[in-house]
Amino acid sequence: MTDGWQLFSDLVRAETRLFNQLDARVRTGHDGLTLGQFQMLELIATTPDCRVSDIVASMDIGVGTASKAVDRLEAAGLCRRASNPHDRRSSILALTPDGERAFAAATPTVDAVIAERVQGIAADDLATTARVLSRLRTVLEELSR
Repeated sequence: MTDGWQLFSDLVRAETRLFNQLDARVRTGHDGLTLGQFQMLELIATTPDCRVSDIVASMDIGVGTASKAVDRLEAAGLCRRASNPHDRRSSILALTPDGERAFAAATPTVDAVIAERVQGIAADDLATTARVLSRLRTVLEELSR
């Protein structure tokens, strides 16, 4: 039997350390862009007709938090809102050319830092960990509905 608290503690501590180290590297190398902003740029870039509600669902944050974060991205010139032709109550988010450049520039840094941090862990172990974490995330998301 797995010690549930130890599993939880290890997951949270590993995520926190990886997030903080990755955030520091992205901020330093990309004009203060935060990892949270990078995550939103990635979501906007990869989600067709992305809306604030898509960010809320994907990042598991509140509507107000997501909307204010998008406001900051918009003020920084990294994304824009456009009228949603299918729903007047929402906007479609799109990266601006500056947002596309920022996302493209930061992506190799994100990939490199993650590769550095998992260096020394066997590829099979990483693949298993990725599958298990993906499944855990799916289960937790289903329980949140």
